[in-house]
Amino acid sequence: MSEKASVSDRVVAAGFAAGWKLVPLLPERPTAAVFDFLADRVWSRRGKSVRRLESNLARVTGLDAGSRELRELSRAGMRSYFRYFHEVFRLPSMRTEEIVRRTHVTGAEHVHDNVAAGRGVVLALPHMGNWDQAGAWLVGVGHPFTTVAERLKPESLFRRYVRFREGLGMEVLPLTGGDGHNFGTLATRVRKGGVVCLPAERDLTKSGVEVRFFGAATKVPAGPPLLGVQTGAAVLPAIVYFHGSDWGIDIHEEIPVPAEGTRQEKVAAVAQGLADVFEKGISEHPEDWHMMQRLWLEDLAR
Repeated sequence: MSEKASVSDRVVAAGFAAGWKLVPLLPERPTAAVFDFLADRVWSRRGKSVRRLESNLARVTGLDAGSRELRELSRAGMRSYFRYFHEVFRLPSMRTEEIVRRTHVTGAEHVHDNVAAGRGVVLALPHMGNWDQAGAWLVGVGHPFTTVAERLKPESLFRRYVRFREGLGMEVLPLTGGDGHNFGTLATRVRKGGVVCLPAERDLTKSGVEVRFFGAATKVPAGPPLLGVQTGAAVLPAIVYFHGSDWGIDIHEEIPVPAEGTRQEKVAAVAQGLADVFEKGISEHPEDWHMMQRLWLEDLAR
């Protein structure tokens, strides 16, 4: 790691540490306004992340690159992204009752009914809204769960994020650098009737499953569909978004595993089913899709 990168990482880690310590002590509305201001500053500079967000949003909405409509959508997207961090800093101090009360959920019965029947659940979701808040809601209604987290830099920030999520009631497995048995651990959890939550529209492992997504090819993680195929767990796509000053979660019906075909064919079919639901959810709430990386194969090839 270069000295410049090391210094930058330490600054980011210190900023997060200060956020978790100070933001909960301050009034919510003024701090929210500060995060909106910071989002607008980043958006106005139109750096690499903002340009990538606009490119991704142009693909999913059909808006012309450089259009006023696309620029306004990307501004709303940056405000949504910064709202996520503002809420992350406040979540540990929020009462569970408030989190549950302010979360507007459709399809919760798909989780409750399967768990009540002793069947494991795999909740698969795109990077939208506040997924940590959604996790806090899930724990709050009686379903502690296991998830996998990308290993952030520096290590101190990753450890702090893990402690934050564990404090909300999650079991967190590192994507890399762990014991190398993540899939086995997840399979054990759902075979015992537990719940697993996994991000599922961006492959970080280089071993993803190719799907059609908004008319072009991309790869999604194999984990969620493979868990369904291997264990018989219910694979449920979930769309997470901001609902005014509250939160929304749409939990969709189970993506069925085909009765016929090879394991690879079954995994591919479930993966495509997830992608189709994600398309609909992102189209309905594009400003809450926080995708600032290259996603489609033709973009990665460049």
